[in-house]
Amino acid sequence: MGRNRNKITLVEKVKVIDISSDGRGVGRHEDVVLFIQDAIPGDVVDVEIKRKRRKYREGRIVKFHNKSKLRVEPACEHFGICGGCSWQHMNYKDQLKFKQQTVANNLKKIGNITPKQVLPIIPADEIYMYRNKLEYTFSNSRWLTVEEIKSGGEIVVSERNALGFHVPGRFDKVLNIENCHLQRDPSNAIRLATKAYVEENNLAFFDIRKQKGLLRNLIIRTTSTGEVMVVISFFRDYKTGIFGLLEHLKEQFEEITSLMYVINSKKNDTITDLEIISHIGPDHITEKIGKLKFKIGPKTFFQTNTSQAEKLFQTLLDFAQFTGNELVYDLYTGSGSIANFIASSVKKVIGLEYVPESIEDAVANSKLNKIKNTSYFAGDIKDTLTEEFIKKHGTPDVLITDPPRPGMHKDVVSKILEIGPEKIVYISCNSATQARDLALLSEKYTVEKSQAVDMFPHTTHIENVTLLLIK
Repeated sequence: MGRNRNKITLVEKVKVIDISSDGRGVGRHEDVVLFIQDAIPGDVVDVEIKRKRRKYREGRIVKFHNKSKLRVEPACEHFGICGGCSWQHMNYKDQLKFKQQTVANNLKKIGNITPKQVLPIIPADEIYMYRNKLEYTFSNSRWLTVEEIKSGGEIVVSERNALGFHVPGRFDKVLNIENCHLQRDPSNAIRLATKAYVEENNLAFFDIRKQKGLLRNLIIRTTSTGEVMVVISFFRDYKTGIFGLLEHLKEQFEEITSLMYVINSKKNDTITDLEIISHIGPDHITEKIGKLKFKIGPKTFFQTNTSQAEKLFQTLLDFAQFTGNELVYDLYTGSGSIANFIASSVKKVIGLEYVPESIEDAVANSKLNKIKNTSYFAGDIKDTLTEEFIKKHGTPDVLITDPPRPGMHKDVVSKILEIGPEKIVYISCNSATQARDLALLSEKYTVEKSQAVDMFPHTTHIENVTLLLIK
């Protein structure tokens, strides 16, 4: 072990004492914090320092002296490289404990907030095969194992095609996935069959650096009702290759109820601004949450864990304690899943969302469920939620907000404070930005309750529901 801290490349026998919000183990060497990839509390390890910062170091495990009692054997063969399920090596009960701890720490340290009541985290019933949507990437630059690269840096394999997930921190490297434990079949079979056909027919996997090739992305969406949507993104309009692949999937998988494709010649993978073309079946699939049906198109935002979404929405209902006479504003309404879920419990719901296509889905979902007390408006919420809007549609008794990870724009927070609804239910997928917003709202509101809901087992992500009451 080196004596000069700035020259240290190996630190021996580090005891991992905590876990960070991004899932890395936390240890210390002298007066410096070490963030250690794939380490969990209770491990005692030798750490190779990979990155040095003024107040901390980042490293990886090179040797175990003692393995934590919290460790379990990961189910996935790709664990440690994929990065999608970074906590598969930890007992699920302990995952829940650390998730709740992260929420509490963020509320206290960032927002200086301690809710009057913190309810136990709601666990997931299924900790594998729980996602209803996965997106895979085609690449001609597969992530290689150590065995596939000689010590001199020479690559000893010729097959470099991949259909899988981007390796964390590497936009140009994709890990080929053989078996994913996140989505039920026929998801794995569709992915493997797609890759096999593309290779057998010499269709070009995408080269993200050179921006050339044919195949870009594969999206698979499934529902609890048994419907399956497949969307394939192509870089150029090569009809022979496109329709050959689509017809092959059609013949191989009768489970596919909606097969679609899109031509994306842009430099990014986003398809929300592109025309998506149906090859077979309707332009949507249908999911159920409780008694409600939801139409899901290829661009629709929808909670990716259907069974946990119902628990999340029920938590919202429990917190709001509607009487049936409330006017409710639902900010960041998306495809109207929350608005439609609570509609029967209130007088009226007004949903606001900045993505026009999502508003179209929200309107369609209300019609599908014969719900007549919802209204939806598209536009940037900080620009839509104006004094004129309030005068026209009424002051809300309850405001629900479920923003994206960056949280709410400060102008939206200011407008909420100005409106002053009696209750706010704040749902967040990022308790750090939620804590920041709650601190701003504390000018007029007290935080009554908080409850975390685990939507994504084996990851560091957690949804948190918070009830605020006006002072």
